[in-house]
Parts: sequence; structure tokens; C-alpha cells
Amino acid sequence: MKNILLLLLLISYTVKSQILQQRERAGVIDMVLEDRFNNLLPQLMDRTGFDMWILISREYNEDPVLKTMLPATWLNARRRTILVFYRDKEKNTIEKLAVARYNVGKNIDSAWDKEKQPDQWKALVDIISERNPSTIGINYSENFGIVDGIVKTDYEAFMKTLPDEYKSKVTSAEKLAIAWVETRTEQEMEIYKELVKITHDIIAEAFSTSVIQPGTTTTDDVVWWLRQKVTNMGLKTWFHPTVDIQRTGESLQSHIVSFSDRPKDKIIRPGDLIHCDFGITYLRLNTDCQQHAYILKNDEITSPEFLKKAFNDGNHVQDIFISNFETGKTGNEILLKSLEQGRAEGLKPSIYTHPLGLFGHSSGPTIGMWDSQGGVPGTGDYPLYENTVYAIELNTTVTIPEWKKDVRIMLEEAGFWGKDGFRYVNERQTELITIPKRN
Repeated sequence: MKNILLLLLLISYTVKSQILQQRERAGVIDMVLEDRFNNLLPQLMDRTGFDMWILISREYNEDPVLKTMLPATWLNARRRTILVFYRDKEKNTIEKLAVARYNVGKNIDSAWDKEKQPDQWKALVDIISERNPSTIGINYSENFGIVDGIVKTDYEAFMKTLPDEYKSKVTSAEKLAIAWVETRTEQEMEIYKELVKITHDIIAEAFSTSVIQPGTTTTDDVVWWLRQKVTNMGLKTWFHPTVDIQRTGESLQSHIVSFSDRPKDKIIRPGDLIHCDFGITYLRLNTDCQQHAYILKNDEITSPEFLKKAFNDGNHVQDIFISNFETGKTGNEILLKSLEQGRAEGLKPSIYTHPLGLFGHSSGPTIGMWDSQGGVPGTGDYPLYENTVYAIELNTTVTIPEWKKDVRIMLEEAGFWGKDGFRYVNERQTELITIPKRN
């Protein structure tokens, strides 16, 4: 209860002043991490059937999952850092040990006395032998890069030292590692709501006359304003933002151009439909958001009805898509059903949603890729679990007779799937932003 009250106090501070100072950020990060270790991790180990999980990394070459477990004051691992988590389900206990010279923050105690046992690998074997686990998980995976963290050198050294009677117990910790990465706690969702709000607020400022002067400002000007704004706020972007234009007289570009080869330095003009792709990193969580704005002409007080209708089609694709979320369904199943339903309603949807959280393109079920609309082998075969967050990323192509062309409405918002179903983490865009605002 004390932790929840402290978190709410800090979040309230965040709302008022936007961003916490580094010391306060560290307090939140470590509080969330303590809760995840003590309350979430035992549940995940029981669910996935592991009683021992071993993560091995060396400084500056960290296993991505191990890096999410470091305290706020550790920016990297130290020397070779080995973490061991042992779950005794009968006693309802979890041990958090480090085969390292240092305690790893307040949550993981050093369990290696180098003076008594100079060999770090043998010290690890002693811990294993004393507990005699039934299943030992280590981080390797064919399909999920984030949970494929053990390097060849460490794997070979570990297996060479491990006694033969334990080698058959070693298996991929893929399901456990994905669960750790993808599962959000109650505390994290309180943070996430404000994090998405900050993202929306930055976009709202970027898509305003304080940044965009039609006829002068270029798309790259807005991109670099976004980067600088985030830096000035003491935050980071986890990918380079993009801003692009759709307008009458220019044909709709292919997906490859839209996603990776956008023209730069295009001057934004009245009558343009502009779009951004933007996300930030804060308190170890990531956002990913795409929104649209329309540049009003001198005689306009609102965006044209045909663009409003097109935007509504984009929202409708979102509604169809999230209606097909169901715990246990794979990403491919959700994708194909949603596309079929959208097409049956006369829409031209494309869905490429990804897990979101401790990483921007995180681990969990991939629900389409822009160039894999028939399903994604491997990551798309992973099922949907509760208490997970996704970048609800998709588009629909709409024919605009007034422009004599097609436009692509590209939307992306953070969404949460839990025991009560789906909800947007902090709302979604339901109407075009207008520049300038006149209504």
C-alpha cells in the first residue's frame, strides 16, 4: 500500500511538472522493479513451468532481458553478471541471486565469495547443485530476438562447466522471458497512462501554428523539432520520428516509401493532410503513436467532409481489430480474422501491430507486418496473454474522388489487454487535428 501511495504521489508530480527529475525517476524505477520481482515473477515462473532461470551477460554486451532487471543506478552490467532466480512453489518463495562481486541493487544479493571460490562458473554450479532444480531456463530463442540473449561464448562455458546430470534440464526460457518482457503490472499501467498523455501533448504542440507555418515549414523541420523537444524535456525517442504529407495532385506512395523512404524537406502547404510517427522512452517504458492533421485553407474553418469520412474509416478498422482480441488467440489468428472482417465491410485495411512496453518493438504476439499480411511465422504464432500492451498500428486506404486519388489513413495508439478486455492506454485520436485551430 505504501508503494502504491508513493507511486501515485510521484505520478501526480509528473502530471504537474511533466517530467520527474533523475532522482525521482530512479525511485519509481526501483519501486516498480521490486514489485515485478516479488509479485509478478513468481506467477510467471509458475505459469511457464520454470523453477530456475539463469541470465548471463558481460558488461556492454548485455542480454536485453537482463538489462530490464538492472536497478536505476546501474546503466550496464558489471564484468560478467550472472542472475539466478529460483522458485520454490511449495514454500511460495523466490530467491534472487547474483553470481557477481556486487549486489545488483537492493533486489538481488551477491551469492559469490570469490575468495572462497575463485571460479565464477563453479560458483554458479554450486548454487544449482544446492537447489537441484527440475528445469533450468536460459535465454535463447529462434524467433524472438529480445529473449535470445545468451552469447555463444557464455553458453559454451556454462554447458562445459555444468555437471552432466543437469544438462538435460537446461531448456529455452523463451516463454518465461517473453512473459517477463510483455506483462505489465498495475503500477506500470499508472505510469503508462501519463506517458502516453505526454506523447499526445508533444504531438499536439508539433501540429500547431507554434511549430508549423504553412508555406514555410518543412516536414523535416517538424521532425527535428520533435527530436529537440524531447531532448529539452530530458526524455528520449526510441526511433527517429517521421512526418509526411498526402495532398491532391500527388499519387499515393507504396508502403515501402511511406515507411522507410519518405521524401524529406517537403514544404507543408494549406490543404495538406500531414501525418507523424513518434514515440518516447520514459521510466523504462516506450510509446508509439501516429496521428494526422489537416492544414486549413484560408476559407476553411474545418477539415473537408471527405477527409473526415476517411479518418472515420481508419477508426472503424481499429474497432474491428480490437474486437477480435481474445486471450489465447495467436497474433496470426487475430490478424486474419480482422482483415477478413474489414474487407467484408468494404474497407482496405492493413494491420501491423506489435507488442509495446519495455521495448518499442517488444516481444509477444506479432499481429501482422506491413509486408506480411498473410501472417507472420514464429512470432505471429505466439498467443495473446492478459496484462499486455500493444501499439495498435494499422492503416486503411480510402479513395478520395475530390482529390482523384487514394489516401492512406495511418493510425497508431497504445492499447492494453487485460481481464476486463481492451482499453486504450490514454484515449485515441478520433478526429483530425486542424492547423490552425478555428473551431
